[in-house]
Amino acid sequence: MGAVELHFEATRGSGPVSARLLRPDAARWLLVLGHGAGAGMRHPFMEAIAAGLAARGVASLRYQVPYMEAGRRGPDPQPVLLATVRAAVGAAATAAGDLCLAAGGKSMGGRMTSLAAAREPLPGVRRIVFLGFPLHAAGRTPSGERGLHLSQLKLPILFVQGARDRLADLERLRPLCASLGATLRVVEGADHSFHVPRRSGRSDAEAIEEVATAVAGWLGDPDA
Repeated sequence: MGAVELHFEATRGSGPVSARLLRPDAARWLLVLGHGAGAGMRHPFMEAIAAGLAARGVASLRYQVPYMEAGRRGPDPQPVLLATVRAAVGAAATAAGDLCLAAGGKSMGGRMTSLAAAREPLPGVRRIVFLGFPLHAAGRTPSGERGLHLSQLKLPILFVQGARDRLADLERLRPLCASLGATLRVVEGADHSFHVPRRSGRSDAEAIEEVATAVAGWLGDPDA
């Protein structure tokens, strides 16, 4: 298994951002994986999901967005985030162009990926993967507004969501997935961060393993 540190230009004038390619020997898929709003590509969840995917034969390319790379707290404007997604997909194709591409990410990373793909298809990307899609803001009246653009995607979509995710009411998410023909995998007991309480009898590591299994199983054989 090979791990490679990369850098690519996120947007013109923004400077280079970091990325990490983790490629198991037998990989056929490469998942371009964006991070959430509050934690970068080196967050323990991102490290663990990349390792879990690699153990199941799926390569990943994790990448930073400019504000996280610079150590700033506030997110970049949406055009910068969308451009970074597109640049990351290009970097992935350059680094491992022989692999089939999927793209998505944790929370904000997944949402920005889908917004970018809805505006203009991401070259070479065949599938979209959401790890905790933020359908609505926590503590606010649930709304499906953040999911409206998903109908513009013409790719297979996987949602992996915690049953206790306060950013995705399952009563709203399930009909959305049905309308899109998307696949939904619910991790019982998990919250938006895929944390599970002790009373569940499971550990966070086991929940993340379940997430990795769901993603790898759904990707399956690219030739099937």
